[in-house]
Amino acid sequence: MISIKQIDKKFGKLTALENVSLELQTGKSYALVGPNGSGKTTLIKSILGLVIPTSGDILFNEKNIRHDWKYRDKIGYMPQIGHYPENMSIGQLFDMMKNIRGENQRIDEELIDAFRLYKMYDKRMHALSGGTRQKVSAALAFLFPAPVYILDEPTAGLDPISTEILKEKIIHERRMNKLLMITSHILSDLEELTNSMVYMFEGKVHFNNTIEQLKHETNEVKLSKALTTFIRQKELVASVSEV
Repeated sequence: MISIKQIDKKFGKLTALENVSLELQTGKSYALVGPNGSGKTTLIKSILGLVIPTSGDILFNEKNIRHDWKYRDKIGYMPQIGHYPENMSIGQLFDMMKNIRGENQRIDEELIDAFRLYKMYDKRMHALSGGTRQKVSAALAFLFPAPVYILDEPTAGLDPISTEILKEKIIHERRMNKLLMITSHILSDLEELTNSMVYMFEGKVHFNNTIEQLKHETNEVKLSKALTTFIRQKELVASVSEV
């Protein structure tokens, strides 16, 4: 569904992405991992059309996204930090998004109900706690059913019960043959929610395969152990190459 073909992105002298190529398919859930500054955010913003690659192409359903911004309607996006009009109430925010999408758009208010956000519709965004703001972001991401969901640190700041509610929603969407891309520093969440992994370092993709394949290559059972072993192996190879 999403084809990323040899994209580079430079910000002045800084290379944020270098020769990144990926094929992201429906029915799969991808963990996008890597250290800070590895290019994850730039890649996500490139897919969303918020950053224009210096070179290369991104195709959504075989159509170049540079020529069709409407593809964004097919992506539910949850940012790591949601920035919303601070004087607007929760209810006004949801109403505004519904009005922007139009009357014929299907609506999914499952998370609004599960998080009981309807009880706080009169609360202004500037008065919300970080956890409640995160719930609003999650509810907005799933408000309009889409074939693709990109979730950036979705469980960060959520209490345990809300975390489980959101996980159940993500797992349900995965079972509905959606394409999901999830970033998180909580590897146990990724092990539960995803089945494939893209590992980035210094703007390059160093692993793109299933989590089971990563475990097999590293002889580890847990994702956290497998990823640690993989990184150490890469560092060892790099140090030997430099000698």
